[in-house]
Amino acid sequence: QVQLVESGGGLVQTGGSLRLSCAASGSIFEIDNMGRFRQAPGKQRELVATITRAGRPNYTDSVKGRFTISRDNAKNTVNLQMNSLKPEDTAVYYCNAFVRELTSRFRSNEYWGRGTQVTVSS
Repeated sequence: QVQLVESGGGLVQTGGSLRLSCAASGSIFEIDNMGRFRQAPGKQRELVATITRAGRPNYTDSVKGRFTISRDNAKNTVNLQMNSLKPEDTAVYYCNAFVRELTSRFRSNEYWGRGTQVTVSS
């Protein structure tokens, strides 16, 4: 089994910054894509940013130029630096990872963190 433990988040004013971190632990052979999704009240969960094992990022249009995703393969961690935050960024942010486990090295399983609240006040 694999666990994704998240940290960061909180309350910040418009224009402020926050950093979200996520660490994977457990029966890990290798992690493929990692990323962050978010879900605002009354809305569907949406992709924020993902990053491949090779370090290639992908962002949803609304966060391009403001958010930066990075990862450390040796530590099995992924970070999301969020700058110039806006009220519309308010949501619960979820860590996501596709993990190849020690018992199934040729197939990746998808895991989710519990989520962390980000609130941007106007």
